[in-house]
Amino acid sequence: MKKDIYIKLDELNIKYKTLKHKEVFTAEEFYDVTKDMPGYHCKNLFLKNSNKSTNYLLVAKHDKAVNLKDIKAQIGSTRLSFDSPDKLYELLKVTPGSVNPFSVINDVNSNVELLIDSELLDGKNLNFHPAINTETFNISGDDFNKFLEHISNNVIKVNI
Repeated sequence: MKKDIYIKLDELNIKYKTLKHKEVFTAEEFYDVTKDMPGYHCKNLFLKNSNKSTNYLLVAKHDKAVNLKDIKAQIGSTRLSFDSPDKLYELLKVTPGSVNPFSVINDVNSNVELLIDSELLDGKNLNFHPAINTETFNISGDDFNKFLEHISNNVIKVNI
């Protein structure tokens, strides 16, 4: 999967810098090892609605508190909750701790909708795992927008 992400970024002529680091599992651990990288450090939450008809990948700044009731209201959804690691792997082919918005390249049916904190779209650099939690890559906000324009998954801006 990591290789597929780098191939897709290269195909889109998206520049990135990579940092190898110890294995991390939480947004706090992620920030501890990447805090010297420029730009926003991002966390990713894999969600489902209450009737299990839609899955979402919420991308937000690592230090923001996410209110799922507020997000639910913004997108007009039923109650939101976390979905299982099995469903995450089924749809995006990654495990918890390694999910990132670039994982949608594995979502062949575009089932997962991306919920992006609007603040992340202001042009600053962004830091993500490339589907493995021992590396982080940094890309420009403009290149992130280029990636979002190139995917077929629904992308929804939200305010967190």
